[in-house]
Amino acid sequence: MSAATVTTPAPSPLRRRALGVVAAVVAPLAIWAIGALAGVDYTIESPGQPATNIGAGAIVMIALGAALLGWAALALLERFAARVARPVWISLAVVVTVLSFVPLFGVEATSGAKLALGATHVAVAVALIALLPRPRR
Repeated sequence: MSAATVTTPAPSPLRRRALGVVAAVVAPLAIWAIGALAGVDYTIESPGQPATNIGAGAIVMIALGAALLGWAALALLERFAARVARPVWISLAVVVTVLSFVPLFGVEATSGAKLALGATHVAVAVALIALLPRPRR
């Protein structure tokens, strides 16, 4: 008896990146929904602005926008600086994620809302960093 080697083809970069975008939208939406089911009040108040309730639509739109901008930035880096695209893009993604926390410190919201919204920022970053760049060879 001989052992047959079965190889599964790696998903195409387009499919992998589309999955990354979907994961970057679904993960924060799941975090938001769990918080909402747990009773988190997602009303935030910015100085000089009326109170705003962060709903599921806002989570989806912001996560989708961030994911597509991240994909575009990676595509540009791969086009014009292919050798360093992956590490530069990952560094950029980490910096953008850290900077995305700044508004959380400038608004009035419950601790639960700040924690859940901060977790959504991390979820988007993790999904994109894990799935958008090409895997190392």
